[in-house]
Amino acid sequence: MTERRERPKVTVHVGRVEAVERLTPHMVRVVFGGEGLDAFATAGYTDSYVKLLFPPPAEGDPEPYDVQEIRESRPREEWPVTRTYTVRAFDPASRRLTIDFVHHGDAGLAGPWAAAARPGDTLRLLGPGGGYSPDPDADWHLLAGDESALPAIAAAVERLPEGRPAHVFVEVTDPREEQKLDAHSGVRVHWLHRGDRPVGALLTEAVRALEFPAGRVHAFVHGEAGFVRDLRRLLRVEHGLPKEDLSISGYWRLGRDEDGWQSSKAEWNKRVEDEEAAALADRT
Repeated sequence: MTERRERPKVTVHVGRVEAVERLTPHMVRVVFGGEGLDAFATAGYTDSYVKLLFPPPAEGDPEPYDVQEIRESRPREEWPVTRTYTVRAFDPASRRLTIDFVHHGDAGLAGPWAAAARPGDTLRLLGPGGGYSPDPDADWHLLAGDESALPAIAAAVERLPEGRPAHVFVEVTDPREEQKLDAHSGVRVHWLHRGDRPVGALLTEAVRALEFPAGRVHAFVHGEAGFVRDLRRLLRVEHGLPKEDLSISGYWRLGRDEDGWQSSKAEWNKRVEDEEAAALADRT
């Protein structure tokens, strides 16, 4: 007789909206709080992220909310939809969780929700996950990303070690989307204004043109999957950087919503890794 294993419990946190702020024309900051975040804690990574659950809580929903039970007992169309967002900041003393949302009108799910959010609204979330923070032992740092990576980049910039140079490249639509980053004097912040050019084109050109300082670099490259692939190849193949000195991830992909991207991401990453391995072999 096979013993039935008890599935690990997944904690569903509930954040109550405390404040909403429009940071730029296309970036909305939502600050959550409340006792629903009592069990929430990060591991200190600057790229900590959560999975937001939509739709928001409604009258009649079961409490405690069990995502696994819902997925096991209900048809797929009744499952909550998840959207992944970076933890911009979390203060455990006050239980205040800050998340910045890119908002492009009515398109998407989380952006419109954030734009319409008001104090007292609630939202469920899972996590957090994460795995990157600037390595204090690196000789210099490279951070590059688009709007989707800006919250993680901003959090990382605040933790860059004093006395170590850093180059930070952020591609946004236009100057109105720039944000003030809390950087020390050794950090060079390069704002790139995309305009009508494809996402990531300016970013790839700028990083390629950078004259790399001497010493070991710790690099963070996140954002749209196409330019992330190109920059990964630049760093891994052309500059010969080891994987352990890189945090590289495609947060999203042009032409796909998060569900479509997550379902194909493993295959995409495998293809990128195979192409990278072949290119590295050709150079030896």
